[in-house]
Amino acid sequence: MFPFFSICMNPIDRLDPLLILPVPAFQTNYLWLLCRNQHAVVVDPGDAQPIEAALQKHALDLSAIVLTHHHQDHIGGVADLIRNRTGLPVYGPRNEVIAHVTHPLGQGDRIKLQEIDLELNVIDVPGHTLGHIAYFGYADGQPVLFCGDTLFSGGCGRLLGGTAKQLLSSLTKIAALPDATRVYCAHEYTLSNLEFALTVDPDNSHLQSRMADVLALRKAGQATVPSTLTIEKQTNPFLRADYPNLQASAERIKPGSGQNVLDTFTTLRSMKDNF
Repeated sequence: MFPFFSICMNPIDRLDPLLILPVPAFQTNYLWLLCRNQHAVVVDPGDAQPIEAALQKHALDLSAIVLTHHHQDHIGGVADLIRNRTGLPVYGPRNEVIAHVTHPLGQGDRIKLQEIDLELNVIDVPGHTLGHIAYFGYADGQPVLFCGDTLFSGGCGRLLGGTAKQLLSSLTKIAALPDATRVYCAHEYTLSNLEFALTVDPDNSHLQSRMADVLALRKAGQATVPSTLTIEKQTNPFLRADYPNLQASAERIKPGSGQNVLDTFTTLRSMKDNF
């Protein structure tokens, strides 16, 4: 795991490497601030105030806004952030209605965030919402993914517009990215996600070890994200619906649902909804 408050609260050194800073908001949100030198790009700014505070603290100029989907806790700060920044580009999903988006995007598009020297590829990942997108790229050689509410650390998003089949397809698409990819999701849900995971995958030693690590991080007041795809593939039940132990757990809850990956995934998602 990677530290949270130690990165977020310390002043930024004026160095060339890209820094990815988590800015907490509301109860569980992370608003990601991507910084290089004096420039910054924000991902999913649900609230403008903590972003403005971080920009001021670190003497950063906001050069772009990047959005994954239309839920208010991801876009609520956009209007305030652009108010006094004429011409600020706002990137977002083309298949969702979001005010102030200047660059609508979909599968196969690529954005060049020139001020921070970062290119991101757009991936359609419907399921949580019908038009949800994610952004994948290489931050100074490190593969990174900004996936909003599609993939969580230890879990995945609820179905709030899309279908289980779409979400499974989206997660399969994400799982095909490099294993070293750091997963920057938008919420601190890891502890509750792993508590659920242990009920359906109790003999998973990787999961048991991860739970111990997460408990220690939360006790210390640190975040549990970013994760990596390696960790998620070992411990996240929603990336493991093709494993016999997860299929057996689904079968016990809903007979017949352990016969194929989609039915197992759908049952697991329903179980998590009621956990």
